[in-house]
Amino acid sequence: MLTLDEIQLPIKEHLKRFEKTFKASMQSSVPLLDRITRYIIKQKGKQMRPMFVFFSAGVSGAITESTYHGASLVELLHTASLVHDDVVDNANERRGFFSINALWKNKVAVLVGDFLLSKGLLLSVKNNEHDLLRLASEAVEQMSEGELLQIEKARHLDIEESIYYDIIRKKTASLIASCCAIGASSAGADQETIEKLRLFGEKVGIAFQIKDDLFDFGLDDVGKPVGNDIKEKKMTLPLIHALSIVDKSQKRKIINLVKNHNEDSQKVAEVINFVKINGGLDYATEQMLKYQQEAFDILDTIPNGGEYKKGLEQLVRYTTERKK
Repeated sequence: MLTLDEIQLPIKEHLKRFEKTFKASMQSSVPLLDRITRYIIKQKGKQMRPMFVFFSAGVSGAITESTYHGASLVELLHTASLVHDDVVDNANERRGFFSINALWKNKVAVLVGDFLLSKGLLLSVKNNEHDLLRLASEAVEQMSEGELLQIEKARHLDIEESIYYDIIRKKTASLIASCCAIGASSAGADQETIEKLRLFGEKVGIAFQIKDDLFDFGLDDVGKPVGNDIKEKKMTLPLIHALSIVDKSQKRKIINLVKNHNEDSQKVAEVINFVKINGGLDYATEQMLKYQQEAFDILDTIPNGGEYKKGLEQLVRYTTERKK
């Protein structure tokens, strides 16, 4: 399997420079904020979203100064959403580190998320990059709607596949779609190319989320079923499909386990086993690969691109082949 370092090759130097731009964009004169943002930088993730920005810019023409601003904008928005998510989910850990809300409490975490969001918006305004700001703002709107739609549907625990796709398209895929559109826009691409790459990113984002959902039906480090989504009463594609092919009594039984026994590890394992027996994992994998292929088909319609196009293809493969 490809590593992210191998995928980064054509844009490695750009990412190194981006890190400096990103750090500078988070600076504050308030000591507490500065301390927290330095802590956030230590938790640096895989940088997949900035990679989508840079590769999309390269495919569309050339990486420009505006591309660096766009990459910083999406990473600030993404980081802000993670900080807020941890508050909503009452999570104490993020990437092996204590979450901001665990160390500094919810009030501070919410304000830090707001600060990061405003920094991203100001970065675009100061550089008169209104197209990038529009694309990012549309993603934030979609992400918020997706989260609220998921919360609303979680109360019923009986959602259709179409609703699931609507949730993940808004909640997860919209940000990756905006990364690709922002990259194209920063390179001066025409509207047709920008829209093609936006749709490409949306397909990738859906495949990415299905992969995440599949992880939840695996085993943790000590060999126990993970089942975090089940514990949080989240209806994901493997479970939705398995429920759609069984009779009403079995469906009611499984929904009851998720609704009322989601803290019982044995009951969670029972739900996971039900999903596996009824083809939920195989079906979700098929759908993930279908969206991956649709992304490749869109990319094939964009001429040239050279090593940047190859980098995007590898990055898409990584999203569906990664081990965590």
